[in-house]
Formats: sequence, structure tokens, C-alpha cells
Amino acid sequence: MLKSVAFIIYYQKETIFSMNAIAAALETDKTTRSVDIIFIREKNRLLKEINSVLKTHEIVIIGFSIFTTQFWEISEIIKKIRKKYRNKVIIIAGGPHPSGMPKQTLNLGVNVVFIGESEKSIIKFIKQLQKGAIYQDIKGIASFNQDKTFIYNKKDYIIDLNQFPPFPLLNTRFGTIEITRGCPYLCHFCQTPFIMGVNPRYRNIKTICKYIKLMKKENLTDIRFIAPNAFSYGSIDGKSVNIEKLENLLSEVRNIIGAEGKVFFGSFPSEVRPEHVNDNTLELIKQYTDNENIIIGAQSGSQRMLDFCHRGHKVKHIYEAVKKTIQRGLEANVDFIFGLPNERKKDRHTTLQVMKDLIEIGAKIHAHTFMPLPNTPFARSSVTKIDKTTRSFLKEYNFRGYVYGNWNKQEKLGNKISELLRNNLNN
Repeated sequence: MLKSVAFIIYYQKETIFSMNAIAAALETDKTTRSVDIIFIREKNRLLKEINSVLKTHEIVIIGFSIFTTQFWEISEIIKKIRKKYRNKVIIIAGGPHPSGMPKQTLNLGVNVVFIGESEKSIIKFIKQLQKGAIYQDIKGIASFNQDKTFIYNKKDYIIDLNQFPPFPLLNTRFGTIEITRGCPYLCHFCQTPFIMGVNPRYRNIKTICKYIKLMKKENLTDIRFIAPNAFSYGSIDGKSVNIEKLENLLSEVRNIIGAEGKVFFGSFPSEVRPEHVNDNTLELIKQYTDNENIIIGAQSGSQRMLDFCHRGHKVKHIYEAVKKTIQRGLEANVDFIFGLPNERKKDRHTTLQVMKDLIEIGAKIHAHTFMPLPNTPFARSSVTKIDKTTRSFLKEYNFRGYVYGNWNKQEKLGNKISELLRNNLNN
């Protein structure tokens, strides 16, 4: 007889999309469909809820998805859970930070780390628990065995997005739809290609529309998509634009939700690459979407830095993208990162000049401070303090309404992350 299992999901704003995917995956299997899934947002409620769930279930799993910026908050919660409940619960973790630093995450008191995309591995894991069987040999997880030996099982498969819903339907949590996974560009500051792979995979239009129709039945007609580069949807290599596929997607979505619905594409929570912003892609945005803006990933105004970061586009593409976007009556929000590794005074000066130029054209600047992240080529890079000239520029143009962002907070976090990685990457 299968053991009764409860899966408590710590359901935070930053990780809603990934946790929706995990809960949805469990619903696709006739065995794991019986798992009681409990979504909890507040940490105080999480600590209290565990006690009542332990009374009604044989196995209680607590799941976290963790960005590196959340590391300290989540580690404190795990400490409290272990102190209060000891080994009565099973704690699992996935997401960017555990995928990049599995051993360190396990040392927090986590039983199992899920590496990268985990739809298949979470199903196998819970089925083993339900049967009372061992799980250490499952592909795509890391754990310690009984003598504290570190076990890391690499995956030998990739996920077909069309086999899994983007959000749970039985444990209903409608939301943003992931349409692309993986990125071919290998930007050295970004975790996406190093965790999800360089070969782009797409949820096909038929499958996407299936879930939009379900949302329409619930009168949920504000549609957003997740993609590392929205305008590359449907292209063979992820580096080109398949304009026919893009139009088919957007026109089908518009047909489903009607004129009263809203479609957002290439804006939050996704962005577009500057070289993909052209008359054709912008025409689709104007014709089918309700965008007021698009988010353009520039990252630096220095060609030397763009090349060093492996961005794969030119500074001229940034100018062209902004000009065309403004001309079509859309707001251009342009991402820049300061303090990148190997950044010199001349690079910063050049970037500030590019930002001034773009502001004069009509753009808004979204400013970021570099933060090293595990499993990226820049993971071991030091964080450079924003210089006086740059700080003054950001402060002045923020006051004038042309620059926004959390660069001060990110600078502080960057230093904490840098120290964290230095202390753990060699362990």
C-alpha cells in the first residue's frame, strides 16, 4: 500500500513560476496525483502548518526553490524547521542556487537537491517515497548517503515542455506560461544556459493555446509568457527570428481571448535581444499585443564588455532597437549592468554616454549591479563598487524619472554573494 504524502511548497513571489511547474508535473502521473499539495506564502505559517500536516500524513515533504539572493532567508527557515521537527520531515530544494551549489545546499539541512529542470525527477522521487523505496539513484538529484558521501546523479534526458502543464490544474494556480527553455548565447553572468542548456526547446502553439483556453473559461485573459528571449520563439537555433511562428502564436492567442483580453509579449517577465527588434517584430507587437513597452537587454554600452561577456550583439543594435521601438509608439526599457568583471573606467564612461543618448531618444534605463552567480563563468569574479561618477549619474537620472532599478541593494547583495561563493565553491 502506498504511503500518504503531503508536499508543502514554500510559495514565494520570486519562485512562483518554477513551483507551479513542479506541482503541475506531479498531476500528470496517476500515482503522484494523490499527493496533497499545500501552498504556503508566509514563513510563520509554514512553521506552524508542518505540525498539523504531520498528524495526517505518513510522509511530509517541504519544498523550496532558491535564487542565490534568497539564500540567507531560506537557510534561516530551514534551520528553524530542523530545530523544531528534526528528521520528521523531508526537505528538498531546487532552482538556480541549489543547481549550482548542491553540496552547500545539502549542508543547510536539505535532504535532496534537484538539479535544473525537475519535472521527471520529482515524480520519480515521490513515487519512491510512496513505495518506501530508496531514491538516491534517481537521475537529476544530489544527496548524501548514510555515511555522508556526496552523490550527484547527472541527467541523461531533457524535458519536452509539451508533456507537462505550465501550472497546476487540480491544485489550481493559473499564471504565466513558459514558452521557451534553454538559451544558446552563454552570457557569462547568466545562469540560464548553464542550468537549462544551450539548445532552445519550445512549448508548441497548440499546447500553449490549450492552457489559454482553460484560463479563458475562468475569465483570466491577461496573458504573459516566460522566455529568455521572447522574439526567438520557434526559431531552430534560438538566435534567429521565426516571424511566421511568432505571428501564428500571437494571432492564435488573440483569437482565443478576444478584444477584451490582454496579451503581453517581450515585456515583464521576459525580455528581447536588441538585434531582434526590427520592423517585423515590432509590427507584431503593435498588431496583436497590449504592450506599452518592451524590455531590451543591452547590459553594457561598451563593445569590449559585450564581447567579454559573450553577449553576441553590437552596440549599434542597441541604438537601432531603441530608435525603432520609440518610433512605433512603444516605451523602450533598456537593461544595463554595472560593475561587470574586467570593466574599466573607459567602459563605464562609454556606457554612461550610451545611456544618455538612449534617454535623449526616449528610452528608460533599468540599472543593475553585477552579482556573481554559481554555475556561471563569472561565479568567481569579485564585485566592484560602483564608482562616484556612475553613482551620481544614476542618482540624478533616477530623480528625473529616466533611470530605475535596485542597484544599491544589488551592490550589497553582490558582496555577500561573492563572499558566499568564495567560501563554498571549492568545497
